[in-house]
Amino acid sequence: MQVVVMTQGEDILSRISQMFENVINQGHGSLALVFLIGIIFGGIIQYTRVDKFEKIAGFSMLKDTIIPKMLFLAVGLTSVGLYFMIEAGGAHYHVKPILLQGLVIGGTLFGISMAILGKCPGTGPVSIAEGRIDVLIGAIGGLFGGLVFTLYYDDFFKPLMGESLGKMTLPELFPGNEHVVVLLFGVVVTLIAILIPKKEMFDEADLCKLPDDQRPDKK
Repeated sequence: MQVVVMTQGEDILSRISQMFENVINQGHGSLALVFLIGIIFGGIIQYTRVDKFEKIAGFSMLKDTIIPKMLFLAVGLTSVGLYFMIEAGGAHYHVKPILLQGLVIGGTLFGISMAILGKCPGTGPVSIAEGRIDVLIGAIGGLFGGLVFTLYYDDFFKPLMGESLGKMTLPELFPGNEHVVVLLFGVVVTLIAILIPKKEMFDEADLCKLPDDQRPDKK
């Protein structure tokens, strides 16, 4: 992928300008389309209430299954749609190399952080837009962590990543049967989303909206 930018400089404002210019000039989307997708995504997040602490923390404690049901369904449907869009030339993606050691360390830290904050990178901005100060502080901490990672990547973090195992995708493991593999994967993951039993962990604001006969804390 060719990065197309016009603004020069390494300061923060120049980097932000370069990010927008790259999206505009690559021809794979527009700012208006990205903005529209963001609105739809935010609406879905609020409708399903997965931006609440109880959802992600409840998932971590196996007391709420809304998050895994939503994730499995999204992965199952979009994996099939994205693959065939790529085949038709309507989309593209860039496979990152497998750094097993880095994935284990990063995944562990990411999971711990999600459980403590009760948010993920997708639901966090929605919560900040709702005025939640705790999530704003967490986001600032995340940006600071990204800054430290960038500044000390070569000297400290890169050796922790381990050896690259190369770029790999699931369909490539079954040459000649890529379409079948993608369809089977999408169907299986979607079925998992449907079969996971629905369990919800409510906060007091949610409980107050439920009739007494539907409140789990009064049964």
